[in-house]
Amino acid sequence: MLNPTQIDELKNIIDKSLTRAEKHWENGGSELQPMLESVSTEDARVFNKSKSDIPGHEYVQEEETVISEFIAFVADMRDSTKHLREAISARTSDVSQLQRVFYETSALLPALAYVVEAYGGKVTEFLGDGVLAFFRIEGNKEEVVRQSHKAAKVCIEQARGVLNKVLYDKYGLPQIDIGVGMALGKALITLTGLEGNKKPIAFGECVFRATKSSSGRNTIEVDEMLYHAWPTSKGGKLKFTKKSNNSFNSYTISIS
Repeated sequence: MLNPTQIDELKNIIDKSLTRAEKHWENGGSELQPMLESVSTEDARVFNKSKSDIPGHEYVQEEETVISEFIAFVADMRDSTKHLREAISARTSDVSQLQRVFYETSALLPALAYVVEAYGGKVTEFLGDGVLAFFRIEGNKEEVVRQSHKAAKVCIEQARGVLNKVLYDKYGLPQIDIGVGMALGKALITLTGLEGNKKPIAFGECVFRATKSSSGRNTIEVDEMLYHAWPTSKGGKLKFTKKSNNSFNSYTISIS
């Protein structure tokens, strides 16, 4: 779990992110409100433009074939599109639907990134309402698995709680829910895009599985490969519930 100093840092990140979001909204973001009917956060993908945020691969060269093993980690907010459509009672909040989602995601994404990096992972893409991150498998594989699980648990239980309190205190907004999906596998590190504007990506089935496993509500779901790689310990309290996730099996993690 995050220690008191880390919690203070997280609160500071959330507060600064919301201050910037408010400023952007006041400086013209509110003009987006009339476009509400045509807006969907699921279509709003923003890709990281740095040379490479993929763990262990600071530089990616197009002519070089590189394959690494990762835990792909996807965390995103539930019902973001619904939040755009449903009005909030003026008695509890004075923000519009679009303004609500803008504030929620402006604070949620850096909060998720902070937690992921605190446990050794790295966010490579910021999606409309979530993040794609990777934990590179190197050295002690079991420890990487443990750290990725800690990150997921802290995102859902601790960071989400801190964020929800701030959103309620500042805007009277109801709680947000998130889901985390994780999958183990090898990925091809390559560049994609147009000439002069190519970006590094990690391409592999683990990304697909993690994405498909992140649809729970305040739950952690892992694919079968990660489940079988999970470290065992005497007296362990983790419980895995098997479920069918379209074309593959996955497991929801619960704590007794």
